[in-house]
Amino acid sequence: MKYDVVVIGSGPGGYVAAIRCAQVGLKTAIIEKYNVLGGTCLNVGCIPSKALLDSSEHYHNAAHTFKTHGIELDNLQVNLEQMIKRKGEVVKSNNDGITYLMKKNKIDTYFGLGSFVDKNRIKITAQDGTSQEIETTNTIIATGSKPTVLPFIPVDKQRIITSTEALELKEVPKHMVIIGGGVIGLELGSVYARLGAKITVIEFLDSIIPTMDKSLGKELQRILKKTLGFEFFFQHKVTGATNNGEGVTVTAQNPKGETVTFEGDYCLVSIGRKPYTEGLGLENAGVQMGERGMIAVDDHLQTNVPGIYAIGDVIRGAMLAHKAEEEGVLVAEQLVGQKPHINYNLIPGVVYTWPEVAGVGFTEEQLKEQGRAYKSGSFPFKASGRAKASMDTDGFVKVLADKETDEILGVHMIGPRIADLIAEAVVAMEFRASAEDVARMSHAHPTYTEAMKEACLAATENRPIHI
Repeated sequence: MKYDVVVIGSGPGGYVAAIRCAQVGLKTAIIEKYNVLGGTCLNVGCIPSKALLDSSEHYHNAAHTFKTHGIELDNLQVNLEQMIKRKGEVVKSNNDGITYLMKKNKIDTYFGLGSFVDKNRIKITAQDGTSQEIETTNTIIATGSKPTVLPFIPVDKQRIITSTEALELKEVPKHMVIIGGGVIGLELGSVYARLGAKITVIEFLDSIIPTMDKSLGKELQRILKKTLGFEFFFQHKVTGATNNGEGVTVTAQNPKGETVTFEGDYCLVSIGRKPYTEGLGLENAGVQMGERGMIAVDDHLQTNVPGIYAIGDVIRGAMLAHKAEEEGVLVAEQLVGQKPHINYNLIPGVVYTWPEVAGVGFTEEQLKEQGRAYKSGSFPFKASGRAKASMDTDGFVKVLADKETDEILGVHMIGPRIADLIAEAVVAMEFRASAEDVARMSHAHPTYTEAMKEACLAATENRPIHI
């Protein structure tokens, strides 16, 4: 078989790229190493973690807020087996949905390890060892990433685990020690904290979610400590972890250089992810690698080999599913002569804890580093009528705007339904709106989105209405 485009990898970047390629008239095939479509995000990442976050939040509310709402419950219990089962059903539904989309768009699907024989030939090796070759004019590499592990910590997938195993636990941990204060660790830590686990986070840096605006990490730390009992140990360098059979001992150096130990029954290693390129045979096609195991690409996401592109977690930039999707669309449209673009500064980052956290554009720290004159406006959810009605009063919206032009430069939020609310900021910034533009837009009352309007009022003339 010969194709206009072959996509290697069926995660959000890969399957979206394949669909867009088919939509613009290119004969397209997709190759997936495992026996289901969807990649890390759908199978062991974004989707299953959100399913467990939602289930655990229901339980937490039933245990802690239902009585205030006038809902009386007796003998409340966690059925973790059912919770994990529901998560699996959500994943399967999405798997089936992507399979349908491949058929609908007439995309040929191959299961097996895709590797380059040369620039235009791809070998597909199935799990039973059989193989076949297909030809292609263009190839899009979308193989994603996998959890980063530390060489001195043996991940046994029993007591010392990664995010993959954390989605399939058979019991609620008594005490989970999490190495890393980033998004994945905080989300999964929230799941089990809500179900009754003690959570200890060990972070090498001086704050959680360190890539986001510092004010967000500070507020999230306060809330997780207050509502879920999280313990945080910053500027600690982990030196080892040992499975003791019924538990784990984690050793670290504190800021004074002293050795300290942490005892738990599970240790979640969550220090980030690294590009997955093993077995691709990139050398056979002459594809050059970049820094930190990433594939080097130009501004059009093309490698040094014409016709071979790479998107998503295997290239530079934030490892976000929606970034990969945008890049897949960009490559597909370029192949037929269109002129798409991506503004990487306007790709939002989201943390799906509760409250949720999100940011887009420049952080306050970045603006200070640039020496750029800016103004800031904030609005707390404790002053929001809608937030009071739902008992979700933690957090705030912060808007950063250019001091002279009033153009919105960054928006940083923590609070209820922030993962959805951040889209308003993205739209405003994509069209280079000023804080006053948003402040003069009508926002329905009572809604969480009014916090965005009020923060823009605070940034424009320091005249919020409700504080």
